Amino acid sequence: MSEETKAPNAPEAPAPATKAENEQATGAELTVNDLAALKQIIDVASQRGTFKPNEMVTVGQTYAKLEAFLGEIQAAQQAAETEQGA
Repeated sequence: MSEETKAPNAPEAPAPATKAENEQATGAELTVNDLAALKQIIDVASQRGTFKPNEMVTVGQTYAKLEAFLGEIQAAQQAAETEQGA
């Protein structure tokens, strides 16, 4: 039996979208509240023993970066509030 093999037609690649178009199309955005929720998720997951011992270093480093970033944002917000009140 002889079967013909046809190469599938490759779909045309879409034109590259700008950042604004990507955000509008997906509706994806990451807020400070989302980051705070991620921090809480890591807290709960680590308390429940979700992470393997060899993963704890990476989780801990990421958690520390997230905590520092959120601390900087909170300090900047407090400074902005202080300036507006003065």
